[in-house]
Amino acid sequence: MKISILNLIPRFIDETTQQSVNRGLELAKWADGQKFERYWVAEHHNSKSISCSATDLIIGYILENTQRIKVGAGGVMLPNHTPFQVAERYGTLETLYPERIDLGIGRA
Repeated sequence: MKISILNLIPRFIDETTQQSVNRGLELAKWADGQKFERYWVAEHHNSKSISCSATDLIIGYILENTQRIKVGAGGVMLPNHTPFQVAERYGTLETLYPERIDLGIGRA
């Protein structure tokens, strides 16, 4: 059975954004070592309690620090980005980390 993780990367009380992102990375590293199939980060904006508004940057950070797990967006909201930007950014990530990028697309 293939098992995956979807993470909003919540920011806990008295936690900095950097601490929450690093906690999200630690979960991804753990999942990578446990043979999970993929780790998705959910895009969310305008919330102090969630640390994943720049999803493509978070994905790159996680990819750089894991070995084999597929990493991607649980849903890039096209009203917030142009399709061209999404194609370029995720295409670049695919070039840097072949066969490890997943991309979900949605609309808010």
